[in-house]
Amino acid sequence: MSEKILFKYIDYPDQDRIETYIKNGGYTALRKVLKEYQPEEVVDIVKASWLRGRGGAGFPTGVKWSFLPKDGNKPIYLIVNGDESEPGTFKDRQLMEYDPHQLIEGAIISAYAIRCHTAFIYIRGEFVRPAEQVGKALQEAKDKGFLGKDILGSGYDLDIHIVRGGGAYICGEETSLMESIEGKRPLSRQKPPFPAIEGLWGCPTIINNVETLSNIPHILNNGAEWYKSFGTEKSPGTKIFCLSGHINRPGNYELPMGVNLKELIYEYGGGIIDDRPLKAVIPGGSSTPILRADEIDVNMDFESLAAAGTMLGSAGVIVMHDGTCMVSALQKLTKFYEHESCGKCSPCREGTNWMNKILKRMLKGEGRPEDVDLLYDIAKNILGRTVCPLGDAAAMPVIGFLDKFRDEFENICNGGKPKGTIHFPFN
Repeated sequence: MSEKILFKYIDYPDQDRIETYIKNGGYTALRKVLKEYQPEEVVDIVKASWLRGRGGAGFPTGVKWSFLPKDGNKPIYLIVNGDESEPGTFKDRQLMEYDPHQLIEGAIISAYAIRCHTAFIYIRGEFVRPAEQVGKALQEAKDKGFLGKDILGSGYDLDIHIVRGGGAYICGEETSLMESIEGKRPLSRQKPPFPAIEGLWGCPTIINNVETLSNIPHILNNGAEWYKSFGTEKSPGTKIFCLSGHINRPGNYELPMGVNLKELIYEYGGGIIDDRPLKAVIPGGSSTPILRADEIDVNMDFESLAAAGTMLGSAGVIVMHDGTCMVSALQKLTKFYEHESCGKCSPCREGTNWMNKILKRMLKGEGRPEDVDLLYDIAKNILGRTVCPLGDAAAMPVIGFLDKFRDEFENICNGGKPKGTIHFPFN
């Protein structure tokens, strides 16, 4: 197995304490940046590294930073998105809980790069322990002079505040997240304007994922070319892959971008529990289209998975063996998206409800032959017709499951029994 490359200290005892973090090289990048680089030079280095967002969209981080107005008179805000709500994804909570200073150092460097003096770390409401750890680390950083006024004598000031979410999936979407910070009901905003132009309280705002910013200290310490030596040309660096489901060794695995999915499952994950045959894999979190067992010889990077008809997303790899009922699995997913819909857009609000009702009817043995095409039509009419991506997130699994396992849905609608006895545990 490959060694951990960037986040190698996360499993060290007491790495959450600032003394241990500094001993292992922590805050070296921040000192270097404040002493040697102007803000625009940091932006250029991150652009050159081609670091792509680790929250799901994969947009180049440095390019996003460069969208900020050059001569505006409004304050600039940085938001760290720690809302991590995608089923099958659990990387950010581990980074916040066990190595919070890595995130904080990355956030400080990023704030300096975009000339921000007030930043927010938005943490999912259920993440009690991670929020406590980040709060403790922020105080330690302030006590050591890494936060607050005149950081390390550089003349640069920065305050970072924690905001706790209320446990809504919709808050992982950047405009809903901003509404939540402003104390409003988290309904998505129409774009444009984009947050970099008009974001938090109408001011230019950059929003980056926890894992994304945790890469920043390593890039500044070692350089853009070093970072690009890992992964693929268009998807450089490493990625934390969240492996769960019917797998012998579930957990987080940091590996170079482009690792083969079959290798991830059978070498790193130890194969399928009870040595049962593999049936399907969701490669990038619950909203990404599913792959059949004969489709897993694919590399885990943005381009390769797109070519395979799916997405890397948040890299939440959910493994299902041959005992899984695909109708039941899809119903669990659809129920989740119905529950999490904010209700603003009628295609999502009504469509998720209709899809869940149809799937429940199928599982009760009351499905009709026309229900399969009806499900497909509803999903297609949600896709691309909502303000935020939650509608797409609800529609893509339905389309994917029907494309790959249509026979199971037709069988159950024609009076057959489910092809699988295990209801996969989506929660």
